[in-house]
Amino acid sequence: MMKLGISRQAMVAALFGAAAVGTLSIAPKIINQEAGAQPIAVEPPGGAPMTFADLIERVEPAVVSVNVVSEREVGNLGDMEQFFEQFRGFPGFDEFLEQRRQQQQQEGQEEDDQQPHTEEARALGSGFFISQDGYIVTNNHVVENAVQIEIVTKDGKELEADLVGTDKQTDLAVLKVKEKGSYPYVKFGNSHDLRKGDWVVALGNPFGLGGTATAGILSADGRELGNDSPYTDFLQIDAAINRGNSGGPTFDLQGDVVGVNTQILSPTGGSVGIGFAIPAELADEVTKAIIKDGHVSRGWLGVSIQDLTEDMAEAQGMNDHDGSIIADVTDGSPAAKGGLQRGDVILSVNGNKVTDATTTTRVVGKLIANTSNKFEIIRGGKRQTINVVVGERPDDPNARIIPASASADKPDTAPEGSTMDSLGATFVPLDAEARTRLGLDDDEAGLVISDVKRGGVVEESGLQPGMVLLEANNQPVKNVDALQKVIDAAKKAGRTKVLVAVRIGQITNYRTIDISEAE
Repeated sequence: MMKLGISRQAMVAALFGAAAVGTLSIAPKIINQEAGAQPIAVEPPGGAPMTFADLIERVEPAVVSVNVVSEREVGNLGDMEQFFEQFRGFPGFDEFLEQRRQQQQQEGQEEDDQQPHTEEARALGSGFFISQDGYIVTNNHVVENAVQIEIVTKDGKELEADLVGTDKQTDLAVLKVKEKGSYPYVKFGNSHDLRKGDWVVALGNPFGLGGTATAGILSADGRELGNDSPYTDFLQIDAAINRGNSGGPTFDLQGDVVGVNTQILSPTGGSVGIGFAIPAELADEVTKAIIKDGHVSRGWLGVSIQDLTEDMAEAQGMNDHDGSIIADVTDGSPAAKGGLQRGDVILSVNGNKVTDATTTTRVVGKLIANTSNKFEIIRGGKRQTINVVVGERPDDPNARIIPASASADKPDTAPEGSTMDSLGATFVPLDAEARTRLGLDDDEAGLVISDVKRGGVVEESGLQPGMVLLEANNQPVKNVDALQKVIDAAKKAGRTKVLVAVRIGQITNYRTIDISEAE
């Protein structure tokens, strides 16, 4: 998957699908239109159109090219090392760091060359007027780190623009042209009115060519493209969109904007007929909030969550697996203050049922910051309701504070391990050094997996040496006896799975262990 319209490099570490929770507030409509001003409207054709020429001729004046000069900082080893620090303890990670260091030495990289410095970059994108007084919608990734933004209209007029605000989570941004005037504009429609197979037309600035139109159909809707976009169900279209189309509009046959082009799926970098657009109703809501406040406020819990799988539900004696499980709670977060805990299964929020991590993210994100809300959860097999005052989502909800001693040398002597033949693994209790390195509390209980037998239960469950078991079926495991008691209780209850909280580096993730063959 690739963003459109800007050349940049990104490092993505997608480990276990944990999601940060959050979304947006609704702001008033744009009101800066002159009396009698009307958005462009097009009479819909009766049946399949013989041509899109009339539609394009009417809406094209509202579509612009966006030329951006931006600055980016490169060679910041301090930030890179801090990023790497959270993965210490992951199997093979130390070897990766050593290979990286040796490769840098072999390539003759000088320390001075790796010091932070600023580079200028240029990007091309698309956008469209949504108001007569010059507000323009485009993508966040087009204008990210912009120091200069120039708009080029259909008639070739070049206009300077200011950045009003952005929303990285939905990849939307709003610009405002500096020169006062009366600009042709279009309005948002409703993508829910589209059916798969309906015609759509995309306009934009592919490869800097400007004024380019392509036509296709709605291929699908409700597409999820991973945790980078937790608030967006994308439209999939087959109208050709390429680099430079980012931020451009996709129209229905009435001339309403039904989507904002943002990404493509391509093995070549060019269009292969799989493009994605942000739905109009979401874009409308976000852009109004940006115009009003300069940003989008989202409700925030401060938890990492996962989908509740069928095996996880079975391990806890649940009849179905609708819901999401809390994998981690940030210290001092609204969730921590409200009493939510690791291992809680969220079933509903204010009576609104959630089915997985994505729906939980979106429901919570629509809550108003600093309001009290009812969370129905299952904890220890029992249903209960907890009132939580949600906060406002910070700019970086996943930021971690790396302890100063996280890279301290390991003790000369390692504690003696205990082998559980039934699971095919050897465990060592957590010590103070391991807790610090993993970012755990001083009193956190847990068992470090020090050795795994090939073909054993633990290996078959996907667990490896270096991982840490923190809990089993919501019970802390400070030694192998505690773990064995949980397994015995699960077997007595007729269950074949045990739910375990696993710490890998500084990330907690839930897994299940199949105990049906653990003798």
